[in-house]
Amino acid sequence: MKKRIVIKVGSHVLTENGTIARKRMLALVELITQLKEEDYEVILVSSGAVAAGYTQLPLDRALVENRQALAAIGQPLLLKMYQEKFAIFDVICSQVLFSSDVFDSEKHVKHAKVAIDTLLENGVVPIINENDTVSIEELVFGDNDRLSAHVAHYFDAELLVILSDIDAFYDKDPNQYDDAKRRAIVSKLEKKELEAEHTPNNEFATGGIVTKLQSADFLMQHGREMFLASGFDLSDVRAYLIEEEHVGGTLFK
Repeated sequence: MKKRIVIKVGSHVLTENGTIARKRMLALVELITQLKEEDYEVILVSSGAVAAGYTQLPLDRALVENRQALAAIGQPLLLKMYQEKFAIFDVICSQVLFSSDVFDSEKHVKHAKVAIDTLLENGVVPIINENDTVSIEELVFGDNDRLSAHVAHYFDAELLVILSDIDAFYDKDPNQYDDAKRRAIVSKLEKKELEAEHTPNNEFATGGIVTKLQSADFLMQHGREMFLASGFDLSDVRAYLIEEEHVGGTLFK
């Protein structure tokens, strides 16, 4: 029986110096290929369209309409980069764009799930993103964290893996406190943790730790799990998924 998981990669991991971080993208594609060999079905939720668009047309990203335009330019570029990298490993990938209201309709969810199931049955990696050109919520706040949690829940994944610039959940901000301790396993989140101010870390990111905690809370309430780990160094997620060793990162269960 194959294990279905969702991997979400954020803008901060996929971008570097105003462009797409191709080496990190290749490392991610290689990891997904390994997971497929280990009998995982992998759905990828990928940010990065705005950053890819910015490499072609450097508009002011502070304006939502410019971010919409950049997403429209960048989405096909981003997919092309993924296709080239997956082709190295003889893996087919596909693009699935959702508007933010798709999960509000049982009928839409059912149709989308049939498509996702069919792609996975045929060994194809679905790459999901919000259709940022028409859905501005994710552009303003979220960076696909919430989208990935909904994808995991509605498309029957056992686990959501969030690959981030944040390598785990700590008892306090590790950027400010040297004595911050990693919380390896979390089974309950406090209200104040879920309502704190969001702190995106780069010019393309719109999320932060809070949207990740909200995603974890949503999944735990629905009996599913989330694993938060570094997207810069994939050793923790590789150890957890392939070697079944919890070395780093945080498991919300």
